Amino acid sequence: MKTRIVGTQGLEVSAIGMGTMNLSFGTGKATNISEGIEVIRSAHEKGITFFDTAEAYGPFTNEELVGKALKPMRKEVIIATKFGMISEEGGLNSRPEHIRKVVEASLKRLQTDYIDLLYQHRVDPHVPIEDVAGTVKDLIAEGKVKYFGLSEAGADTVRRAHAVQPVTAVQNQYSIWTREPEAAVLPFCEESGIGFVPWAPIGTGFLTGKITPDTKFDSDTDLRAVFPRFTPEAIRANMPIVELLTKIATQKNATPVQIALSWLLAQKPFIVPIPGMDKIEYLDDNIKSVDVELTENDLEEIERGLSSITVQGARLNAELLSISEE
Repeated sequence: MKTRIVGTQGLEVSAIGMGTMNLSFGTGKATNISEGIEVIRSAHEKGITFFDTAEAYGPFTNEELVGKALKPMRKEVIIATKFGMISEEGGLNSRPEHIRKVVEASLKRLQTDYIDLLYQHRVDPHVPIEDVAGTVKDLIAEGKVKYFGLSEAGADTVRRAHAVQPVTAVQNQYSIWTREPEAAVLPFCEESGIGFVPWAPIGTGFLTGKITPDTKFDSDTDLRAVFPRFTPEAIRANMPIVELLTKIATQKNATPVQIALSWLLAQKPFIVPIPGMDKIEYLDDNIKSVDVELTENDLEEIERGLSSITVQGARLNAELLSISEE
């Protein structure tokens, strides 16, 4: 597995990370614990060293799963988790005392005495980002956290946080059909030596080519049931993106998933996608993307194709968009 450097504080990870959320929450029923452990450990055996979780996934059960799965190889992996999206009072909470409480709980669930990369899950408008960064700075000094990250944060927020405690990584939604970070966040990350970790890099499954206008999403277990981009009408309108990926994949003897991920890897050397992998059969398809070389001609062909396609539907529902920055 190839590796990449994230940020300027020395964090090195596999070029493809693993998003673990779907094992417990988000796109269907939770995987049973033994199967989840098998998937995570298989990913590690195949070279993945970067695993992403959060207290909000489940909630709590995903951290427990990740902790149990990775305990035997803890020193060989990088675990990222997040705080601030849920609280006892409901809603966002990044007050310093709450951050500390969450970190202690996450350490127990993850069965570890340190968190490699700690993200603020969503920016809390009621807590100055300087206070958040300062709290994580203290946790780093105490040895409970190694690196600081922000998720779904805008460039100005990242800039202000970075001035207090160096931000190692920003994790925002980014893929071939969700390109908002290119306007301001990615340029600031490049300018400031901050890594970028795209979540939903294969479009929450859409870019696999396996979703059609007839696909049904369970409203009880699948977040996509309320995402405007996953209505039958939007799926139908957005199919040309999948057709473009399939065309390039055929030319490169690859799959649409591999093209979607290799496209991200080709954008910047500090980008590390974290596709969700909740089945062992998905691992190889994702991992092989690091060896797919897209030439300048390939990238230009993709860009030309995308320029004639207008993506239909918002990337998230109104509730989640309201707590996300661009």
